[in-house]
Amino acid sequence: MDLEQEKELVERARYSPEAFGELYDRYYDQIFGYALRRCANVEIAKDITSGTFLKALRNIKNYRWQGVPFSHWLYRIANHEIVNQYHKEKRIVSYELTANESNAALRGELIAGESELRRHEDYLELQQYISKLPSKYQEVITLKYFEDMDINHIAGVLGKPEGTVKSLLHRGIERLRKMMESRVNK
Repeated sequence: MDLEQEKELVERARYSPEAFGELYDRYYDQIFGYALRRCANVEIAKDITSGTFLKALRNIKNYRWQGVPFSHWLYRIANHEIVNQYHKEKRIVSYELTANESNAALRGELIAGESELRRHEDYLELQQYISKLPSKYQEVITLKYFEDMDINHIAGVLGKPEGTVKSLLHRGIERLRKMMESRVNK
């Protein structure tokens, strides 16, 4: 779907639940995957995704088309939901599986490529390191390396200048590298 078609769909979604359903179907996996990569907990990711689409539905009449994919707005809402989740729990979201969640259950919940990543211990270890970074670094690293967005798109999602995004990405990667090196040197 090109931007013009998406713009038309968004306009229809303002008044049509069926059109919003098309947006939901189109972007659910992306937003769920992003939430899951940020919090590494299926239930929390489901809650964040549900909250994201609920807020989008409630506020779509106020949405202003800006010539960028609708997903930018959804990612922005998802970021707010993740921060709200963090504040609710007053701790960094756990990157470990709870006793009730097994790898088999995760495979059923995760979209195709993610289940493979989730089962690797290296991925889980990396997630633990990422979770220790400030939220601003978690956002840019996740969008860049797990959502495969370019700097321009990340800037659009976060509402920040490209230079700021580059700086945050550089600093976040540098902090991550130092944390990982300090573990190896112990």
